[in-house]
Amino acid sequence: MSKNFEQFSFNETMLNVIKQLNFSEPTPIQEKVMSSIMEGRSIVGQSHTGSGKTHAFLLPLFNQINTDKREVQFVVTAPTRELALQLYQEVKKIITYAGKEDEWLTKLISGGSDKHKMAAQLKQPPHIVVGTPGRILDMVKSNALSIYSATTFIIDEADLMLDLGFIDEVDQLLVTSKGDAQILAFSATIPQRLEHFFKKYLKNPLYVKVDDQLSPDTIEHQLIAKRHRSEAKIITDLSKVIQPYLAIIFTNGKAQADELAAALQKAGLEVGIMHGDLSPRERKRTLRQIQDLRYQYVVATDLASRGIDIKGVSHVINAQLPKEEHFYVHRVGRTARAGMDGMAISLYSDEDLPLIQLLEKKGVAFNFSDVRNKEWVKAKPWNKRALRKETTTNIEQEAWKQVRRPKEVKPGYKKKMKKEQEAIKKRMLGKSKGKRY
Repeated sequence: MSKNFEQFSFNETMLNVIKQLNFSEPTPIQEKVMSSIMEGRSIVGQSHTGSGKTHAFLLPLFNQINTDKREVQFVVTAPTRELALQLYQEVKKIITYAGKEDEWLTKLISGGSDKHKMAAQLKQPPHIVVGTPGRILDMVKSNALSIYSATTFIIDEADLMLDLGFIDEVDQLLVTSKGDAQILAFSATIPQRLEHFFKKYLKNPLYVKVDDQLSPDTIEHQLIAKRHRSEAKIITDLSKVIQPYLAIIFTNGKAQADELAAALQKAGLEVGIMHGDLSPRERKRTLRQIQDLRYQYVVATDLASRGIDIKGVSHVINAQLPKEEHFYVHRVGRTARAGMDGMAISLYSDEDLPLIQLLEKKGVAFNFSDVRNKEWVKAKPWNKRALRKETTTNIEQEAWKQVRRPKEVKPGYKKKMKKEQEAIKKRMLGKSKGKRY
């Protein structure tokens, strides 16, 4: 067992669990928050997807579980039933590795199951509740569950809670919790509205931000100009030069996702689809097929993809770049997880240039490429044309400054001035040919 985990004063049971999880050393977010969680401090943890934040809070909490008390001790909330299920599976795995199946009790409380049956199962309260805020709130309001005894309340994927409109339900749950409960909030980004929420409930929290970069160094960022080509055509050409283990293709809406998936399927690609219009049963079936490697490509919308944890994503393809920077962060965060490398390929047009420029200023290093004759080729950077246009405009203005103004205005003087300006501009452009802008 690495001494890196022993520094956190885990008991022997948890050290054995960590060994079975094959964790050799803590990730940066785990390194920064585990001791503070054990001390009972509230935390706002900001780190990109796949940084190990789930075990950053689960392992310290299990280290403190008190089996002498048959009451809810920890409440773990997630914005979607898929994420709640994944968290619950991790909880169950830890319980199994600890050999505590009969002592550490947990319950998944999320949509898609019968409320009355669930209420009956809660007559004996679990130590750990994992679920979606809406369904947990249903159980609390119907008096089937009390969370007042909980010493710790976890808000996972807090920014997605906000995006999906569930933060109000989290608010209502916290009202029914202890005023001094430890609150652990984890998020890839912290929008301003979320900051206001944290100030309302968290007293003197520890703010931890890991990796100031918008994306890890293990992601290679490629840009391909659309140039009047269809997204399906470019991605079909791409499929001949990349061999993804699994690629997620992002669109900006459900209609675009359906249209692109149909076009790619017609081109012969094995393509699945994941968006909000799918029923829970369809989403579950598609997710199972993805995990069984039935598809090499999955077309998805932002919220649908953030609601699931798809393992083994080697490539992210932005068929349409998002309008906001934080969505780019979430998308590319689906790849290069658990120490693996990944590639993010974005198709762009002129309307995407402001976002690209912003991302470049924030440290994203783009490679400008294209695919021709089944090969990657280098392409000109997006700003070449903008710089050329700016240079031409500057010369145009400078040439006008050098035009002689006539002392008296005669018929046709404007035409003569324009002719002189064109001649000056021509000379200036000739001088600047060898110049780099």
